[in-house]
Amino acid sequence: MNIRFIKKTFAVIFVPTFLVACGNGDKPDSGAGGTGIPAVSYLKEGEVYNPESVIPPQCYTKTEGDKNPCYACHQNYSLDEKRPNIMNDGDLQGSYDFSDEGMTNSWKNLFKDRSDDIAAISDEDILNWVNQDNYTPFIENLEKNSEWGGEIAKIENLAFPHKAFDESGLSLDGSHWVAFNYKPFPSTFWPTNGSTGDVMIRLPAEFQNKDGQFNKDIYFANLALVEMALKNSSRISTIPLLEVEVGQDLDDDGKLESEIIEIERRAHYFGDASNVELTSMLYPEGTEFLHTVRYIGVDEQGNPFNAPRMKEVRYMKKIQFKRSNLLSTSYYREAKEKDAGKLPVTVHIGDRGIANGFGWIINGYIENQDGSLRQQHRQELEFCNGCHKTVGTTYDQTFSFARKLDGREGWGYIDLNKLQDAPNYGEDKGEYLTYMERVGGGDEFRQNQEMLDRWFNDDGSVNQEKVTSVASLYQLIMPSPERALALNKAYKAIVNEQSYIFGRDAVLKPATNVLQQVDDSVAPLQEAHRHHWDMRLDWNTNPAIKVSSAE
Repeated sequence: MNIRFIKKTFAVIFVPTFLVACGNGDKPDSGAGGTGIPAVSYLKEGEVYNPESVIPPQCYTKTEGDKNPCYACHQNYSLDEKRPNIMNDGDLQGSYDFSDEGMTNSWKNLFKDRSDDIAAISDEDILNWVNQDNYTPFIENLEKNSEWGGEIAKIENLAFPHKAFDESGLSLDGSHWVAFNYKPFPSTFWPTNGSTGDVMIRLPAEFQNKDGQFNKDIYFANLALVEMALKNSSRISTIPLLEVEVGQDLDDDGKLESEIIEIERRAHYFGDASNVELTSMLYPEGTEFLHTVRYIGVDEQGNPFNAPRMKEVRYMKKIQFKRSNLLSTSYYREAKEKDAGKLPVTVHIGDRGIANGFGWIINGYIENQDGSLRQQHRQELEFCNGCHKTVGTTYDQTFSFARKLDGREGWGYIDLNKLQDAPNYGEDKGEYLTYMERVGGGDEFRQNQEMLDRWFNDDGSVNQEKVTSVASLYQLIMPSPERALALNKAYKAIVNEQSYIFGRDAVLKPATNVLQQVDDSVAPLQEAHRHHWDMRLDWNTNPAIKVSSAE
């Protein structure tokens, strides 16, 4: 059965009839990708549903010429900045540079009415679901599988973070994963828009060791150097470290001290990695990231939190270090293939996941219908390259670590109660305030009614006083208990369908501010509403003072 042929034939034969009925050029949606064919059938038959799955759903937002969520991903940088990321795709804020395939929005779950699905699940049932640990049995199954050839990214008690990490973020099980406190990327990763999450980093053994033995002081000194490399800074604070243990003058004050809390940047790493050069805005080879995407838990007091149950487990490892000149070649190759009209190509490497062409391998796991975690199908995995391959805003193809709370205070499991709405580099106002002003809502699609009610005036403008008066990001981007439960139920319906290739965004009602068909003769945004942006954060600026002084 050629499902791809059926999909195309359906579009060609039946759309004209519905154009008359709908009056807006939108393709009809039957609840299964607009064709009536379930997602699992595409996967089972090996037929490609969406060859442009690297274009995320957010790229189909109706901007109305002045509502701009695009700037958070698509950026231009001057050559003077000497960034390894030379994608320079800021022009995409002003044009739909899509292939013919990409002109049609394939993320049909955005338009599905989930009200019946939500009503069919009780609050008790969804709370029982999200409070279950599906990560521990997932790891146990991988360890028992003698044929498994991929990574086993294990952290004991990861479902319950307070049991998994010490106060500095170091895992308690000896695996040497380190959790850090970072500002979630706007606004896909705001809990109010569907998911909670966390990120952990691990450096190779030589960055952890001194003379072949694990040394926490060496490890965190090297982590501080990686942080300085990514943020391109020259000095940063860290957890208290023993210079006498490291055997080097870490803060360059001319003496070895029993305890220091700042490190000066240098040309090479410490310990057994002393022969490895520190390179601006690039991680050393062997760096790993573990990212869990979770449901929104609700405790007995009605407070949302990172639930034990994981929607996804995402893993990245830098298997090849590429200097800027080699990265430039990769970027030019991508641009050349796109200019030639070629569809995106993803390199699949079996149990190890996919390669992004820039030195990283990416793997991902998602819930099966019974809630257990499974490796994503190749079509589901290709979605990952949409963000971790060629977008102009990333640092070494990653997002979270460049957004870590600076230095010492940023080590430890993510805690939104300890984060403020700091501005980005070169900005005056808080990042989230600025984002809401530029987007005109609390999410890319401007359909999060709770955020509109909380933080916007009746005329559609952002209430700056309210936004800048919150005590922490927790108050700003956490949903109410009612919304949290509804979002969990909406996503559970996607799990039941296994329809991830149709979109994995939890929506409470069909999207209205999203294009189903792109008209590339109309620019997404007017020139005045295109923005330069650096996702790194100026943690030393008080946005409340900046806003009030500007007024």
